[in-house]
Amino acid sequence: MATIKIKQIGSPIRRPASQRQILIGLGLNKMHKIVERQDTPEVRGAIAKVPHLVQVID
Repeated sequence: MATIKIKQIGSPIRRPASQRQILIGLGLNKMHKIVERQDTPEVRGAIAKVPHLVQVID
């Protein structure tokens, strides 16, 4: 299965707790951190919930 790279571009400070939990679930906890995850519908859904905090890198 293909993988995608996700970069955190926004801070979770002053954001709802649910958005913080999504970032933690994706493995992100610091600004400009990049993680590689499998391209699944679950991961895509999590990215869709916090598009203002993350960026998909090609």
